[in-house]
Amino acid sequence: MPYLGLYLKSIGFVAAQIGVIFAVIQGTKLVSPSILAWLSTSFNDRMRLIQIAALVATLAFGFLLFQQNFLTIVLITFVFSFFWNAMLPQFESITLTKLRHRTNAYSGIRLWGSVGFIITVVGAGLVLDEMGLANWPLLVCFCLAAIFLSSILLSEKRLTRDAKGARSLTHILKQKKVLAFFAVVFLIQASHGAYYAFFSILLDKLNYNETQIGQLWSLGVLAEITLFIIIQRVFKHLSLRSVLLFSIFLTVIRWLLIAWLCENLPALLIAQLLHAASFGAFHVVCIQLTHRYFQGAIHDKGQALYSSIGYGAGGMFGGLMAGLLWDSIGSNWVFSIASVLSAVAFWIAWKWLEKNDEDELHALGDGISSIRGSYLKA
Repeated sequence: MPYLGLYLKSIGFVAAQIGVIFAVIQGTKLVSPSILAWLSTSFNDRMRLIQIAALVATLAFGFLLFQQNFLTIVLITFVFSFFWNAMLPQFESITLTKLRHRTNAYSGIRLWGSVGFIITVVGAGLVLDEMGLANWPLLVCFCLAAIFLSSILLSEKRLTRDAKGARSLTHILKQKKVLAFFAVVFLIQASHGAYYAFFSILLDKLNYNETQIGQLWSLGVLAEITLFIIIQRVFKHLSLRSVLLFSIFLTVIRWLLIAWLCENLPALLIAQLLHAASFGAFHVVCIQLTHRYFQGAIHDKGQALYSSIGYGAGGMFGGLMAGLLWDSIGSNWVFSIASVLSAVAFWIAWKWLEKNDEDELHALGDGISSIRGSYLKA
């Protein structure tokens, strides 16, 4: 997906059109996970729904091989991303269900997503350097088909959920700290909109080829993997609030580096290493806070809200904003605005998020177990 912006640019789309397409991809996250979750209540084997979603996503994306009209691509993107975004939370839920009490294995499983990203992005860069960007949709179709074939090998037997002891969703959403939390999530994901939609285009403008672009994206994910490995030790000395504030502060710095020093390679490398903070550390803290705020039977709804408000609404707003402003004010100011959004998120988190609950905010290890232990077991 880091090559989507480059592909769209190569077939003649302008920044505003590219921003709309990325906004559609993020926007489907607002509703599709909840719809599939509602449908899954009547299925004893949720993998069947995931297999159907994977098949439809693959078939829908296949039409991109034959279409270059803007409105048609928007429709194709909508159908593809609707089913793609719907199945991902369900698959993660199934993974945790299968692990049951062995949640320490989750981080090791999740890590392979990052490893797969690095291998695929670097490999795709090498292939596209030789074959050209016109073949990018074919590579994505191959990956989607492989996901569908892999899903056929999996099954799930639903376990009965305990709905006792859960507070109402309305009661939780009225809390000031929860409202502040979702505002922070929205702003941080909105600040990433320019990065996900236009970072590759910016690198192309700076005369990096597809292989080098893939390597720079992979550097960020390598930093993320390193963060996942060491984060357990960090939480022994710092509270979730401290890690959250520090990660947001580094996010502000990251966007400023890309905005004004992107032509300087060392600065660009540092900016990519800061992906460990802007995504890795921030996401890890948010998963734990969501787990704290939404317990019992409404835990799934809390996770869905986190995904919808942050990656859905926030990502859609950020991508659309970047697309509309990219050609008129330039990359410097677009990423500067992203930095401002992050700064506002820092202020909200500092002022309202768990301000008087420092002692209780040390990580309990939920969902962030040691990756090293999983590797040793494997």
